[in-house]
Amino acid sequence: MDNLFKQMYKDLHIDEVILSYCGSIENTLKKRFEDIDKVAEYNQLKVLKAMQDNRVSDIHFAATTGYGYNDLGRDTLEKVYADVFRTESALVRPQLISGTHALTIALSGNLRPGDEILSPVGKPYDTLEKVIGINTDMEEAITDEKNETGKTGHTKRTGRLTGSLAEYGITYSQVDLLPDGRFDYDGIRGAMNKRTKLVTIQRSKGYATRPTLSVERIGELIHFIKEINPNVICMVDNCYGEFVETMEPTEVGADLCVGSLIKNPGGGLAPIGGYIVGKEEFVENAAFRLTAPGLGKEVGATLGINSQLYQGLFLAPSVVSGALKGAIYAANIYEKLGFSVIPNGTESRHDIIQAVTLGTPEGVVAFCKGIQAAAPVDSFVTPEPWAMPGYHSDVIMAAGAFIQGASIELSADAPIEPPYAVYFQGGLTWYHAKFGILMSVQKLYEENLIRLDR
Repeated sequence: MDNLFKQMYKDLHIDEVILSYCGSIENTLKKRFEDIDKVAEYNQLKVLKAMQDNRVSDIHFAATTGYGYNDLGRDTLEKVYADVFRTESALVRPQLISGTHALTIALSGNLRPGDEILSPVGKPYDTLEKVIGINTDMEEAITDEKNETGKTGHTKRTGRLTGSLAEYGITYSQVDLLPDGRFDYDGIRGAMNKRTKLVTIQRSKGYATRPTLSVERIGELIHFIKEINPNVICMVDNCYGEFVETMEPTEVGADLCVGSLIKNPGGGLAPIGGYIVGKEEFVENAAFRLTAPGLGKEVGATLGINSQLYQGLFLAPSVVSGALKGAIYAANIYEKLGFSVIPNGTESRHDIIQAVTLGTPEGVVAFCKGIQAAAPVDSFVTPEPWAMPGYHSDVIMAAGAFIQGASIELSADAPIEPPYAVYFQGGLTWYHAKFGILMSVQKLYEENLIRLDR
């Protein structure tokens, strides 16, 4: 059997030296993998119970068109999501095209001119910067106006804010995490004011080398904020975190929780979509922004994809477990090779993303070439950095996916900027995630960017 495996990997262009090196690391991870399987089993039963309690039937897979009035499948799916996340209401729609879009709808629906957003965990993910109005391509124009000291050269900021929350008079405040990754509670208390309407908490790290937040830590932060002002809306960007733990942020006090269906909860089957779950008032506000005031959740045709959304959710716990195993495998391999990894090889996991700081653009590109070469789709394509819309530097993305942009599938991406860290995630099965990591090591090895004698 061993020879059979070796030949198959050889046929897929993995050198035996890499197979041996990585195989010895895999053998040390059996207990970690067993623990992941236990979490997946619990979450599988949780999803199953929600489906049974809501009497899911094949009638719920029927297509609707046009306005989508009385879409029984859509409405029942939202009840299932509300039960899974232990909350009052849910908005689960193919009209939500991404995690960024779902977050935009949740923010726009619940904020009004004069309100302020507070991020107590540092700057949000790149694509949200222009949504909020942090990064608006503003330019500095030097004028000859005299300031109070009598000096000329006053700096005036000009630029376009089209469509951003800032354009509507919604302001933004930010408190960074402390250097050791703890919350700056004093800074948060000082930043909150009478205009603070919503606190946004990004669970995952985004393009940053900070720790991902556990559900427990998110709960502690929400408790602290609610003690200062119980009326503040606490919203969690839950992307990449669903089903990694046995609880979700809505179980520890989050008023809203938002994510994408082409990440964890879609299980690799959802072709599009996002979700917003939480307190009924705030979900309804988001629905009015997604459709129109007075219409809200009552409209929105599902166009025959309900079965994929249901089945994807059903498969999600096991799919996430495979992605988690891949992340832990990657952390242990690249840590042994001498690279900085976040989380490290032994830390607890709270999302599916593995950051590896490779230190050079060449290392990042080689890693992504390996992930692309391991794909079932477009494996022959060579990924290159490019100016991707919504990002502030060139980005390289490797993803030979069945669903475009589905980062629950095997993928890796990175901004081409110091410290040259790559962000690896996904894998619909553990075996595919494993192969992707082996291929990433293979590409680095071929380009003499690593040594295997460490």
